[in-house]
Amino acid sequence: MRTILVAEDEPQIAGLVRDYLEHAGFAVLVAGDGAAALATFRARRPDALVLDLGLPRVDGLDVVRAIRRDSTVPIVILTARGDETDRVTGLELGADDYVVKPFSPKELVARVRAVLRRVDAPPPSDERITAGDLELDLARRRVTAAGRVVALTPTEFELLATLAREPGRVWTRAQLLDAVRGFSLETYERAIDGHIRNLRRKLEPGSGTPRYVRTVHGVGYALADGEA
Repeated sequence: MRTILVAEDEPQIAGLVRDYLEHAGFAVLVAGDGAAALATFRARRPDALVLDLGLPRVDGLDVVRAIRRDSTVPIVILTARGDETDRVTGLELGADDYVVKPFSPKELVARVRAVLRRVDAPPPSDERITAGDLELDLARRRVTAAGRVVALTPTEFELLATLAREPGRVWTRAQLLDAVRGFSLETYERAIDGHIRNLRRKLEPGSGTPRYVRTVHGVGYALADGEA
């Protein structure tokens, strides 16, 4: 049975999320503040997190930062914050998805299942993808860029693999969301932008001009089809 850590300081919401996740077949741990969430994560190592950004003691964004120092566990942000900057920051720090309050508990469960499928998905028959000096080992979920190993979250890995299978192809945000088993609802298409920014930062630290993933203005993204 998969274990989900729910970090939420409002008991009513935490109970609602717990009940729906348990009904879906998950074991659930609950933490009421950021410090407790980090302590529970380190002690129990859950399979995924549902994380409120507005946590007391340790802010949700700081929780994401701390976890991403040594783990690629799937993280779904649950937040009432209206400022899109907070959600984008969460994605850039390495969260996999976000749900904005008020929310549908059934949709939240579907999103948790989606991020877990990204981890569980068996590699296709082409176990390695090479595009310029990028190499993806699908079986080991390992990426190297110019010989340097790059640690990616499950969502970032699936996104890069999708782009690398067809260098030069221009993908819309909706197509990329579908390809990584996400949701193609228009309200969530901008989530791809946060993942792309994070992917670029990891692939090309310190670079001001992206060499690998290029933006096609008004359309979407593509992996450079020339030698990187």
